[in-house]
This record gives sequence, C-alpha cells and structure tokens, in this order.
Amino acid sequence: MANILDRQQEADWVELAQAGSAAAFGLLYDAYIKKIYDFIYYKTMHRDTAEDVTSEVFMKAWKNISQFQGGSFSAWLYTIARHAVIDHYRRHRDTVDIEDCWDLAAADDFWERLDQNLKMADLRQAMTELKSQDREIIIMRLWLDLSFKEIAEQLGKQEGAVKMSFGRALSRLKEKTPLALIMLGPEIINIWTKTN
Repeated sequence: MANILDRQQEADWVELAQAGSAAAFGLLYDAYIKKIYDFIYYKTMHRDTAEDVTSEVFMKAWKNISQFQGGSFSAWLYTIARHAVIDHYRRHRDTVDIEDCWDLAAADDFWERLDQNLKMADLRQAMTELKSQDREIIIMRLWLDLSFKEIAEQLGKQEGAVKMSFGRALSRLKEKTPLALIMLGPEIINIWTKTN
C-alpha cells in the first residue's frame, strides 16, 4: 500500500484545511500519522523521540498549511519530518541517553533479546555507513513501502536516480548484512514497541 489517499481526495482535504477546517486536517493527520511516525522512528530509533518529533511535524504542518502550494501533500510532510529530525539532532547534539541507543522494553527471553540486539546492532552499523539520503531511500522503499516515484517526488530527484541510489545502497548493505535482516529491519526494531 504505497499511496494512502488518492490525489483528488488529498487535494480536497488540503483545500478545506487551508480554508481553516481542523476536521479536514484531522483526516489528513489520520491518513499520514503512521507513515510519518515510522519514518521518524527509523531515523531516531527511539519511541519517545519519534512521538515528540511526529507531534512537532503535524503542528508545523497545521500552522503552515497555507504555505502548501500543491503537489504531493505527503511529500511536503516528509520534507517537514526530515527537517524536524535534523533539528532534533542539532538540539540534542551534546546529550546522549542510554534509551536513545537501545530503547529496550522488558522481554521474557533474555537470550532472544540479546540475539535481536546483536542483529540490530549489525544493521544499525551498516546503515550508519550509508549516506544520509541513501538511508532515507532504503527506509522509504523497504520499510515504508513507498514506490520509487513517490520517493523521487519526496526527495526532489528523478525516479531513475532514486532507483540507482537504492540499488547501490542495497548492494553495500548486503555486503555487511544478510538480506533477510535488511528486509526484516523494522520488525526487529518494532519488537520492542510491540512488547509495551
């Protein structure tokens, strides 16, 4: 499910929201909250941070809805989300919290949790070795299930360039991490949130 709303429905709700309809913006919020939260979570790897930044994204979107000038509303939201994550890291550059590194919840099986942590550490390390934009493309394509066209739209790139970047980034990841782990990355990450 790459597209959440068809373009016309999205455009109608945006137009109503720009006219001041909080209800229409609420419909947009409901349609995109999970995708935006997941995008932010995969970039921060911390549940509370993702919740806070997601909240900021939608507050900024509501405050600045009049500045939206057409095109893809979801692409506009992802742009706000990318900038919000960057701003978050700039604000917290000097602080490191153990929760930011692990975000662990209690689990029944210590050995299973340890194995998952080791696999996740391998994937995180491999992802940190990619360029920031390549990480975003991997996240959007594999874990958020966006089409190459949608990713290109959101990044302001040509679709062919996005496909090429994706292929190269995936090849680099496969050198260091089994493909199955890359594909299951969000499930491994979300194991901790499902137990809460």
